[in-house]
Amino acid sequence: MKYVYLLIFLIPIVLLAQNDLLSEISSEVEEDYKSAAFKGLKIVNFESTKMVSANEMYFVVSHRFGSIETGFKDFFGLDQAVTRLNLIYGISDGINIGVSRSSFRKIYESSLKMRLIREKKGGFPFTVVSSNNILINTSLDDQILPGLKFKNRLGYTMQLLLSKKFNKDFSLQLMPTFFHDNYVDIDEQHNSQYVIGIGGRHKLTKRWSINLDYGLHMNRAEYSPFVNPLSIGFDLETGGHVFQLHFTNAQPMNTNGFLGQATGDWGKGDIFFGFNLSRVF
Repeated sequence: MKYVYLLIFLIPIVLLAQNDLLSEISSEVEEDYKSAAFKGLKIVNFESTKMVSANEMYFVVSHRFGSIETGFKDFFGLDQAVTRLNLIYGISDGINIGVSRSSFRKIYESSLKMRLIREKKGGFPFTVVSSNNILINTSLDDQILPGLKFKNRLGYTMQLLLSKKFNKDFSLQLMPTFFHDNYVDIDEQHNSQYVIGIGGRHKLTKRWSINLDYGLHMNRAEYSPFVNPLSIGFDLETGGHVFQLHFTNAQPMNTNGFLGQATGDWGKGDIFFGFNLSRVF
């Protein structure tokens, strides 16, 4: 039955995408569209509405170190790094595909990102993007989990990203999110989970901006040890590229991970430092 729900969710997204993408192809006046609300492909943890341009390829190396609360014992988390390698290709200006591998739970992931509507001066007031992912958790051990099947390793994410650029310095984004893990660590936790995300960017100087995003989990298990992800980041624009530095209470970088398995406590200094480094081909 869950696959029927997924199909119902995707059909209107695909239809909207086709209509808007065709209108973009036929449009010859690009100057009416507002520039991107965000400079990086991610706000901090959440995807932004920025797209990879047609025929461009991004290789993104992301590091998320351990908790800085450990101090010199683990050199403020540097001994517990998690790495994610992500390759993203622009089929067109409005359709991106990607594949990634994360050392957190040895996760492989594929992604599809489609721009449905673009914010326009005097026109539609928001940019709307659909972001969809399928992941495989290869760390699950069938000797520890008898009866483990391949389908138990799978997870899915579906998001709508709605951003608005209020002026040249300030942008906001709303991210209603559905994600599903066929295997969850906590018995009381539903496999299907819902999150409302919010994020923003404020430009500080010509090259620097401060970013923030937060995810409000709507149906977390009552006694779950996990918490809502809160992240602060700084973007540095260098020659058309963006170098991102961030602090967050979630070490996982896959969407299902940081939304469902954040463990840090900002009040206790239990936070994780990390960065994203992109190379365009």
